[in-house]
Amino acid sequence: MTLLALNNVEVVYDRVFLAVKGVSIDVPEGGLVALLGANGAGKSTTLKAVSGLLKPERGLVSRGDIHFGGDSIAGVEPAERVRRGIVHVLEGRRVFEHLTPAENLLAATSMHRNRAKVATLIERTFDWFPSLAARKASKAGYLSGGEQQMLAIGRALMTEPRLILLDEPSLGLSPRLVGEIFAIIRRINQEAGVAVLLVEQNATAALAIAETAYLLENGRVVMSGPAAVIADNPDVKNAYLGGDHAVDYLAVKHYRMRKRWLS
Repeated sequence: MTLLALNNVEVVYDRVFLAVKGVSIDVPEGGLVALLGANGAGKSTTLKAVSGLLKPERGLVSRGDIHFGGDSIAGVEPAERVRRGIVHVLEGRRVFEHLTPAENLLAATSMHRNRAKVATLIERTFDWFPSLAARKASKAGYLSGGEQQMLAIGRALMTEPRLILLDEPSLGLSPRLVGEIFAIIRRINQEAGVAVLLVEQNATAALAIAETAYLLENGRVVMSGPAAVIADNPDVKNAYLGGDHAVDYLAVKHYRMRKRWLS
């Protein structure tokens, strides 16, 4: 069953610049979908179209439909989208630095009136992120970059979303931490049944956990399909996965990366 459906969505900034050009994406209930592409491809803009966060940046969905749970969310305010089950973890590990991890989690529970339930959700989050549990009395500003990213994800999960939008969770992290965070994302998806739409430049890490992937170039979807098939595509390998190291490019006089989907 489809949970989120973008149908031919276009996004324009300042009513002049067309950033997303007819994008169609499906995220199934409980699915894990990766949205890949280079800087400026329109990945983050697509997430903001879903969460409703385009307006502060003078952007708007100028064409197409976005349906969540079978209902159109055009014109629905961001806060109401959260109440319906959409939560967005923005790029950049945005946490309340003067608060502890426990206080950060508590700040996201205004929709919950049952204190026992809030306590249960906090404990569940600390179970998913043991390193946060060990630092729950520290100020968030003193956490490592990886711990702050975990806290940002954990705080979003306190709303009990049906869909979590993750924007570059691996940004600025060591390979070890990237592996740890992506393993947690996969665990949350499987154990809690939360659907994930993951925007990521680390294509290797994203394709390792995703079920389906979409590749954006210049605001358009140029390739989509099962993650394993996308990962095995030779052009994707060369452009996003480090290339074919069996080829000696030093021996090639004129080598130019091919992107056959743009031909």
